[in-house]
Amino acid sequence: MDIDKSRNFSDWFNTVISDAALADLRYNVKGFVVFRPWSVKSMKLMYAAYEDELEARGHSPSLFPALIPESNFKIEGEHVEGFTPQVFWVEQAGGNKLEERLAMRPTSETAMYQMYALWIQGLADLPLKIYQSCQVWRHETKATKPFFRSREFYWIEAHDCFSTEKEARAQVKEDMEMTEAVVHQQFGIPFLFCQRPEWDKFPGAVHTYAADTLMPDGRVLQLPSTHLLGTNFAKAFNVNYQDEKGNRSPVWQTCYGPCISRIYGAMFSVHGDSKGLVLPFDFAPLQAVIVPILGKEKDGLAIMKYAEEVLEHLHKAGLRARIDSTPSTPGFKYNHWELHGVPIRIEIGGREAEQKSLTLVVRDAPPKTKATIPLASAAETIRKEGRLLSARLVSKADAYFNSHQAHAKTMDELKAALERGFIVRAPYCSMEKEEGKACADEIKAKLVGDVRGIKYGEAAPAHGEKCVQCGKAAKHFAYVARQY
Repeated sequence: MDIDKSRNFSDWFNTVISDAALADLRYNVKGFVVFRPWSVKSMKLMYAAYEDELEARGHSPSLFPALIPESNFKIEGEHVEGFTPQVFWVEQAGGNKLEERLAMRPTSETAMYQMYALWIQGLADLPLKIYQSCQVWRHETKATKPFFRSREFYWIEAHDCFSTEKEARAQVKEDMEMTEAVVHQQFGIPFLFCQRPEWDKFPGAVHTYAADTLMPDGRVLQLPSTHLLGTNFAKAFNVNYQDEKGNRSPVWQTCYGPCISRIYGAMFSVHGDSKGLVLPFDFAPLQAVIVPILGKEKDGLAIMKYAEEVLEHLHKAGLRARIDSTPSTPGFKYNHWELHGVPIRIEIGGREAEQKSLTLVVRDAPPKTKATIPLASAAETIRKEGRLLSARLVSKADAYFNSHQAHAKTMDELKAALERGFIVRAPYCSMEKEEGKACADEIKAKLVGDVRGIKYGEAAPAHGEKCVQCGKAAKHFAYVARQY
């Protein structure tokens, strides 16, 4: 593969999915994708990182049914209105029509909160912080795209309950901190956290906050979102607690949804290059591949025996490694493992076998950059080089993300920045549905730009700033981008 990602991201994306065997799109249900072993191995590592972070912050794992009775689904009116167009329904079983339709969960509020009403009685039951790692199904009406937007996707959803609004708002902030700790610091994906406009929030929520990253084609992709649900669902599902005075009150709730399959797509899109995948060291299915170089006059048996010795050394150190013993040429093997994003390549020939050494090539190193090291320090050196590679990926991604942001005060400036593939900050009249949606619709119609919301924690514009679209007094700085 040799495609310039920055010039033709769509071709690069489709080619790397096919050539690196990340997914197969030929499954005969539209919008459903088969994820293949190479991508799933990384996604399992990503799940583990996220689950560790959630549990370190007081969440406990659970598993809830995938089928939700229609009666549950209708309890919170705004929620059902928002999600019904996307629901897959099960209407019969074993040839018999069901008495009540069952929804394939598009999200689990309506499955989980009826149980929360049984579990939560008093202050001793709070806070309740539960997550599950699962699939959800949504009949997306927009064009589907593997990893980014499909009708079945793999995520984590956390659903938390508290006695006070202050605790719930603190959880929303903690969700943002988790996103920074995992998505940015570990996966290497930069983002902006924006409070979504009132017309674009999660159905049933008081406020929605979502992380937007930027793809190489200048379109933003939404990553984890966190929602302040207030007491809306608690009142609908009777999730109440009794305080010290004997009064019963609805709990305050939040929910948080990192979509692992989408974040994986963002990760390989942000870090990949013209040769294929470039993966952070901790999330590569293989961290090192050993390529034996069996020269025509060399003792192949001795080289292979030494390769096995090296592999055993790496496995004992807890590294994910393997020997490529296929009959292909070394050059073919180099290209193959570069395509798959293996962080470290180990070359072993006659000289290395004799000297008990290894020749290392790091995936993102300049061409022909190699280092020869002794076997005794191999594991330590590989871990060090892996950490450095991951740090370089974060720095490179941050530099690209930061250099693709702009400020606009006029529609012409906004148009020019959007056409360059930037996320654009602009003064804006209002995020309320009655006031601001008309301007968002105009920006969408004229510039194919989407108002993403207000950057979390950013101050309001100074007096005198005018909305980029209507010219009224600006209450906010809105972030506008073209989106998936």
